[in-house]
Amino acid sequence: MQLPPLVQTFVLHFGEMGSRWGINRTVGQIYAVLFVAERPLNADEIVERLGVSRSNVSMGLKELQAWNLVRLQHRPGDRRDYFATPEDVWQIVRTLVEERKKREIDPTLTILRELLMQRVETDAERHAQARLGEMHDLFELFTGWYDDMRRLETDRLVQLLTLGTKVQKVLEMKDRLTRRGGRADKGD
Repeated sequence: MQLPPLVQTFVLHFGEMGSRWGINRTVGQIYAVLFVAERPLNADEIVERLGVSRSNVSMGLKELQAWNLVRLQHRPGDRRDYFATPEDVWQIVRTLVEERKKREIDPTLTILRELLMQRVETDAERHAQARLGEMHDLFELFTGWYDDMRRLETDRLVQLLTLGTKVQKVLEMKDRLTRRGGRADKGD
């Protein structure tokens, strides 16, 4: 690897984390190299920086393109393809979440819906279907929440995330006001 120590540490770590997230270690390293690169890189430059085979880099870039995590760029007079990650880290996170949702959550919701539509005949099937209904409802709740969150502007999303447990205090205040308002309405 021909990288400065700081970059090398990040690239190696990102490769290891990638394998825990279900992607090939080299794909994670390619992404990390592109993420910290000062400019778009072509495949040969990635090979040189990582010390991996050209075929591994080509396959890794195809996988990253399939995930919409890298952008292909061209330079005038240069026939090579150059690759870069989006500059906005929030866009990267949004893309990752959307792609994981499409690959993991959506198919699960589809199968859950199909299973909930099936006619059941035994107590064991009724029990299983009830449990699947609970899981379906939870997935639907998270999917609805995600749809709301993805429409938020980044600044508003950051504000929401920094609120943390303060949101709970707002909800408790709402509950107290609602209870008072409900009692006052009954007394009138």
